[in-house]
Amino acid sequence: MSCDDCVKGVRHEGEPEGKIEQIGGVECYVATPTGEYPKDKVVLFLSDVFGIPLVNNKLLADDFARNGFRTIMPDLFQGDPLPENALNRPDFDRAAWGSRHTPESWKPVLDAVVAALRAEGVTWIGTTGYCFGAPPAWYLALKGESKVTVVAHPSRLRIPEDLEEYRDKSKAPLLINSCETDQAFPQEAQAKADEILGGGKFAPGYERTYWEGCNHGFAVRGDMSNPKVKAGKEGAFDATVKFFKKYQNL
Repeated sequence: MSCDDCVKGVRHEGEPEGKIEQIGGVECYVATPTGEYPKDKVVLFLSDVFGIPLVNNKLLADDFARNGFRTIMPDLFQGDPLPENALNRPDFDRAAWGSRHTPESWKPVLDAVVAALRAEGVTWIGTTGYCFGAPPAWYLALKGESKVTVVAHPSRLRIPEDLEEYRDKSKAPLLINSCETDQAFPQEAQAKADEILGGGKFAPGYERTYWEGCNHGFAVRGDMSNPKVKAGKEGAFDATVKFFKKYQNL
């Protein structure tokens, strides 16, 4: 499911510190920690519809690297992310764009990147999927390729089917960063996630954060001048880092 909030937001200031690399033949933005870090661990940053070009995404990847994880953002859109000017164009034809970016288009991208990482000795993959990036995060968890899954304001998940499939087939602990106003993952879906996965029903581990006063997109493109949104974006990031570190020895 898509929604208007998927293409709204404010750009954040900063100069990205990572670089573009080819991994498995796929263009990726790679943020590398400056100090010592575990070479066998990688965070895959599975972006929203704006992909690598959006500064917000690159800055978040850099922030994960500052916390000790080599972070890789694959180009899920193969050079065709949603244009940044769609931020201010509610009339943009998202359906036509979306028809070009089905799971059949991005699964081979992820498979190629993961295969290349395995070949270089990576044994632990954590995923952080934002909006569009949630189904790719689900895909890697269900394949057994990722050790830990985090999603923020997920979209395009079938409720309750995808939650039940995750419970039944995945072994990767799951964190969902959710918010008050989200057409793609509304409070009814959030409650269903707790019902299906919470209370020890998902043995590997399940947590959900909830950020009052935040809308879909807050964890990447939230308006940092709004105190509640600032708290939500920073809090979701902090929860994600802590979740990765909690399960980094799986």
